Amino acid sequence: MSPVNSDDSAGEVSGGGRPLTRKEIRAREKLQTTQGHSIIPPQAFETGPAGDPTPPETAQQMPSKPEPAQPEPSLPQHSLPQHSLPQHSLPQPADPQTMTQPAQPPADAPGESYPGDAGDEPAIDSQDHPQAAPTVHEPETTALYTVAADNPAPAADNGYYDHHEDAPTGPYAETEAHYVYQDAGLHPAGTYSPDGQPGVEYHGDDGEDLMARAASRAPKGPSKKIRRRRRFLALVLTLTLFVVAFSVGSQLLKPLLGADAVADYPGPGTGEVTITVPPGSGAKAVADELRAKNVVASADAFLKDFMAAGGALSPGDFSMREEMKNSDAVAVLLDREQGKVMYIALSAGLRVNESLQAISEGTGVSVPELTALSNDPAQFGVPSRAKNLEGFLAPGEYRFPLGTSATDILQKLVTTTLDELKAQGITDPAKQYDVVTVASIVQAEGGQAEYGDVAGAIYNRLKPTNTETNGLIQSDATVTYGLGIRSFHIDEDQKADKTNPYNTYANTGLPAGPIGSPGKTAIDAAAKPTSNDYMYWVTINLDTKETKFSSTLAQHNVYVAQYNAWCNDNPGRCV
Repeated sequence: MSPVNSDDSAGEVSGGGRPLTRKEIRAREKLQTTQGHSIIPPQAFETGPAGDPTPPETAQQMPSKPEPAQPEPSLPQHSLPQHSLPQHSLPQPADPQTMTQPAQPPADAPGESYPGDAGDEPAIDSQDHPQAAPTVHEPETTALYTVAADNPAPAADNGYYDHHEDAPTGPYAETEAHYVYQDAGLHPAGTYSPDGQPGVEYHGDDGEDLMARAASRAPKGPSKKIRRRRRFLALVLTLTLFVVAFSVGSQLLKPLLGADAVADYPGPGTGEVTITVPPGSGAKAVADELRAKNVVASADAFLKDFMAAGGALSPGDFSMREEMKNSDAVAVLLDREQGKVMYIALSAGLRVNESLQAISEGTGVSVPELTALSNDPAQFGVPSRAKNLEGFLAPGEYRFPLGTSATDILQKLVTTTLDELKAQGITDPAKQYDVVTVASIVQAEGGQAEYGDVAGAIYNRLKPTNTETNGLIQSDATVTYGLGIRSFHIDEDQKADKTNPYNTYANTGLPAGPIGSPGKTAIDAAAKPTSNDYMYWVTINLDTKETKFSSTLAQHNVYVAQYNAWCNDNPGRCV
């Protein structure tokens, strides 16, 4: 019999009502420390002293269903014949009421020896282990920690074995059936020892036990196919939402960004619009003017088409229509639609007959038809003193739609000149005629930079107080115009011919009329001349148009000598 602690207050009790020994308590604490692993610590097999075991520590009695007390049978002492193991006497428990005794030892276990404690492991079978050391180990864990797999068995009625195929055998089989601990859920039930002994709990290696529990208890997630389908659906939904958001946002932002504006008109357009391209003007400025006058729908779109077409802008006036296609407007500016429009280019200083010839070449209208129209200037709104359209056919580049009449073409040129006079404040028809006449002389005589000074000198000579020239303008250009020739030199007889109404050497005041078509700069200079005291001027370099001004004849003769020297250095130029 194993010694027991008869004191109820000594400590924790086993499932059969017996208080646990100190070694049992220590073994249980170590078991709980290792998270309920099924490996029995090696300290459980330490060899104790030959005498009585260490008195058990005080422990708390575990709750269990009390069983009826039975008389304690005397346990036969068995020896291990092959190992000559010393026999240990088992003292009787002090209080037989505190533990449950088995009714009868099983008859099929004659070779087993049980230690005295109620939960000790069965003695080692000498026949199965002939090579064991001749030492009897007193285990520290005196009871088998058998547990149910998931649901702990009730402490009473031996319900534990409902979940196991084998039950412990031996004289304390009934008592061992009640050793169910609080960590019962950590160990699987129904296991055997490695040698097949029934009733001996074997848990195998720690890794096997943990892997088995993890595999049996870990919840299985969805399969890879399901996860892949879910990811695909999430991606499709995200892309759909993005496309919808982008479409809605772009529709809302279009009016704010001007994206819904028309980039081009279908053409061919209506009406008539004049576009003036000044010298040195860039394509961007022209594009802005075209948009401002509703010739094109978008300045940026037109500029893109213009740059893609290549070519360079030419200064001049261009006749276009409202709401034209970008390509048509580009063709007009680049002079690529001469077959579709009538194109005219008039240079400043051309005489009327030269201008009519250029118009005829550009429009196909005959020169006689144009001349007849020019000789009836009143129909075009020019001053009554005008005998023809000389001086009123504004120079520049023009494009007219096919089929435009000759009258409309001439009217366009005349209106351009009259509009410029009005812009300079010259509205009286008589005054307009004089300004155009002076402007024609300025265009023929001076370089562009000196137009204002030439106009000022001409007006000084026309003053009644002029005693230097006595009202004579003395312009070679007027004489040659009256003679119907173009030359830089006239002889003395030509200068003295008063029958030439354009001879300003022999006739005072302005000539009979304009001597050519002045440009905008010359008209502006004649309308607002530079105030000076000059009476003379002479161009000393025909290439650079350098002009010298003087107030006296003596100084003027010095400049004339410079001009003659240049002519000698450049033979054939001064003719």
